[in-house]
Amino acid sequence: MVISGMEQDAVIKRLDQIIHQSAPKAETVPKYGGTLYTLKPDEKEGQFCGVFPYKDHVQLAFSNGTALKDPKHVLVGTGKFRRHINFSSLQEIDPAILGELIENAVAYSLSQGAD
Repeated sequence: MVISGMEQDAVIKRLDQIIHQSAPKAETVPKYGGTLYTLKPDEKEGQFCGVFPYKDHVQLAFSNGTALKDPKHVLVGTGKFRRHINFSSLQEIDPAILGELIENAVAYSLSQGAD
């Protein structure tokens, strides 16, 4: 199923709102055809998630998804670190669940920079 351009834009906008509500200090970096969210724009380690549009969905990807608590089991993927959630409509977005995941991703990212 192909997601319409308007629906895709709405999903991206809503995800962006949730990310900024959960991580107010996050900055955005356009990269890889989407938007990365980071606490340290000049360092790869500061990236904690990204939003990427595809033909049939919008993906919210977590750089260190395997390290995150996921009690609702919404994260998918089989890579070494990265996990993601795909959205094909606004109705699939649960702000409470995503907010918690984003806060965990930010905390994990910050913990990796501590010396």
